Amino acid sequence: MVPRVLIILLVVLLGLAFQAILRPPPQKLCGSPGGPPVTSPRIKLRDGRYLAYREDGVQKDKAKFKIITVHAFDSTKDFPLQVSKELVDELGIYIVGFDRAGYGESDPNPKRDVKSEALDIEELADQLELGHKFYVLGVSMGGYSIWGCLQYIPNRLAGAAMVVPIINYWWPSFPAELSRLAFKRLIVPEQRTLWIAHNMPSLLYLWMTQKWLPSSAAAMRHPEIFSKHDLEVLQKMMAMPLIENKSRQQGIYESTHRDLLVAFGKWEFDPMNITNPFPQNEGSVHIWQGFEDRLVLVELQRYIAERLPWIQYHEFPEGGHMFMLVDGWTNKIIRALLVGEQL
Repeated sequence: MVPRVLIILLVVLLGLAFQAILRPPPQKLCGSPGGPPVTSPRIKLRDGRYLAYREDGVQKDKAKFKIITVHAFDSTKDFPLQVSKELVDELGIYIVGFDRAGYGESDPNPKRDVKSEALDIEELADQLELGHKFYVLGVSMGGYSIWGCLQYIPNRLAGAAMVVPIINYWWPSFPAELSRLAFKRLIVPEQRTLWIAHNMPSLLYLWMTQKWLPSSAAAMRHPEIFSKHDLEVLQKMMAMPLIENKSRQQGIYESTHRDLLVAFGKWEFDPMNITNPFPQNEGSVHIWQGFEDRLVLVELQRYIAERLPWIQYHEFPEGGHMFMLVDGWTNKIIRALLVGEQL
């Protein structure tokens, strides 16, 4: 009898220990005791969460164009678009960026998914009184929020742009062989991380925090993820003013880890089944992609553009994942989105 009790107790203790390893630590919410301070304006969402935002450009009530921007992986609203003041003034552009849930100064959302991201954008637009129609622009990981807008709130959009938007290798419309070959082109640590995020999400925190094997190459900024052009961009960025990155200040799980779980998990819809939100050409949707991008592979982006011919696809032959940050590319992207200017 005693050995059986000891065995049961041992199993329970091992189970509790394993559960503790898998469970992320509590978030340090902005404004809470011991948490980071609130330094940005925030709105309170319907579910009680706070969403931090930052306004740039011309005054909202004088703007001709209003754009909501969606930041990339491991970033925040405090890294604004590299758009020139001359273009902002010429076109009358108001820009608002926000910290996605769990990032920067926005409260985490344990239920975060592609749909909730789109609804956060819609509620931000409503509370800031941007009007019924507005533009959206998402970069890299912020691209899945734009896919969410196209799926869930297309009637609110005046136009949309995605720059090197992430691709989920498990989207059903991808030919299996094409997706498999593209996935194998990723460096091995990234393959492992995305596979775990998709197939064993409960183990992602353990995987991302273990020290024996390299985990996400993007999260670790592994040198192999940067193309030649990306390295040139990084050199130019070193001359720019340094901005403190507060992306993980509330904790890594509900920021970067949750991003991986949402982006590479199981989606409620297949982006390649989305219908054209602008059948009368009253707006436009754009994808901008660098040919040399090592994080988001061009073959799959081209396939999406072929499946969705109403998307205007732009490819920069020498560009890597970071091409929009220099050489006036942001101005070109903004002009194409707002006034249809072709390169």
